[in-house]
Amino acid sequence: MSSFKHLEELLSGFVQKDIAGCGCVVTHHGNIVFEGYYGYADRERNLLMDENSIHRLFSTTKVIICTAAMLLFERGKFLLNDPLSQYLPEFSEMEVVHTSTSGYAWTKPAQSPILVKDLFAMTSGIPYSDGQSLTATRLRELQEELGAEGTYTLEQLVKKIAQAPLLFEPGSNWAYGFSHDILARLIEVVSGMSIDEFLRKELFEPLGMKDTGYQFSGDQKSRMVTLYAPDEQGGIKPIPGRNDVAFEPESKFYGGGSGLFSTPKDYTQFAKMLANGGKHEGKRIIGRKTIDLLRANQLTEHQLAQFHNPYSEGYGYGLGVRTLMNIGASNGNSSLGEFGWTGMTGTYVVIDPEEQLSIVYMHQRLPNMEREHHLRVRNTVYGCIE
Repeated sequence: MSSFKHLEELLSGFVQKDIAGCGCVVTHHGNIVFEGYYGYADRERNLLMDENSIHRLFSTTKVIICTAAMLLFERGKFLLNDPLSQYLPEFSEMEVVHTSTSGYAWTKPAQSPILVKDLFAMTSGIPYSDGQSLTATRLRELQEELGAEGTYTLEQLVKKIAQAPLLFEPGSNWAYGFSHDILARLIEVVSGMSIDEFLRKELFEPLGMKDTGYQFSGDQKSRMVTLYAPDEQGGIKPIPGRNDVAFEPESKFYGGGSGLFSTPKDYTQFAKMLANGGKHEGKRIIGRKTIDLLRANQLTEHQLAQFHNPYSEGYGYGLGVRTLMNIGASNGNSSLGEFGWTGMTGTYVVIDPEEQLSIVYMHQRLPNMEREHHLRVRNTVYGCIE
């Protein structure tokens, strides 16, 4: 039996200085071998973190969306090298931004179509709207137009995104952005269901994920973990939850790049299924070889250089997930092909089919201190397992 004494000490140490609270669940060979909750879900109200504490997933939503899309791939609903416009015609005539050495920017028709594969791999040329490029500026303007009209849907957002010029020729570079929101819309078109309905039917209900979703029900709102940020005295202070209005029942937006909430134990049901080759309690959810494709690196050397940062050393990028390519370069002790992703407020998932191991760690903090916390959690868990 593995001892997780060092992991317990690590997580306890986190809540003494950087965060209010955290939760972590580890599975190995299909069994939960560690489950721990530390500190507070809301420190000011003296609410302890526990298995019922709900976290904003932000970008760890992406792993669920890409897995859902691969369910349709393995049913023959699309090919990865299909033009996106075959399913979403608003992307049929895209423009690409070109910039001179003096900084003058103009657009020209794209030479290549956006492929479905580009959505998964973030090579579509569609970044987020927080940059300074002409593309990001136009995306901000389009979002502001939508927001001025009130609550909008995923379909409306995606149609607006299609009006912005691309940052680069599809498939030529890597840029983190709205690609997985567009992928969620592709799921809707191909399946004939809204993305929330598809996820519920194909993943959440089969996996027993009762506290994962886009909108609050029952007492879920009262169980949402408070979000914290640094204060002026070197500690942390509570801040209003970002985008929490989107969780209210009247919201019409269901995102692909973010938007879900969950608990560590709920999300573990999903992560464990992928770590165990796509099976849950003897029932196949997704094909084992489809998972292998999901975690296969899709980037060229040029694109890998754009993807890499101190948090992702040694990793490549598959169909929407980081994937470990070089153990030495990672400065870690996990397995080749280990994959997962992270969320803006501190959520983190590791899925390792070789070891049949999953790690789900969650806290709620901005900035999320992902390098300081997540890589230590990874290294400590792998040091604990037999």
